[in-house]
Amino acid sequence: MIIRILLLLAVVVAVFWLARGGRRRDASGRGPTSPATPPREEMVACRHCGLHLPSSEALPGRGGHFCSEAHRASFEQSQG
Repeated sequence: MIIRILLLLAVVVAVFWLARGGRRRDASGRGPTSPATPPREEMVACRHCGLHLPSSEALPGRGGHFCSEAHRASFEQSQG
């Protein structure tokens, strides 16, 4: 009889734990946090080769954005 009660109690605890999500909680009482996603940045294409790169990494030039100093110089020379 005691084994049946313990088994029933274990099943009730397992169901309750699964119903709550079964996740560990941190000290603040909230569930696990996901890593913050970085803000999206505009992508631009190099005018010389077409490579797409973030605008913060692109080099500005007379004809647009470039992926390297060599491509900027080459494009500007060809444009006269």
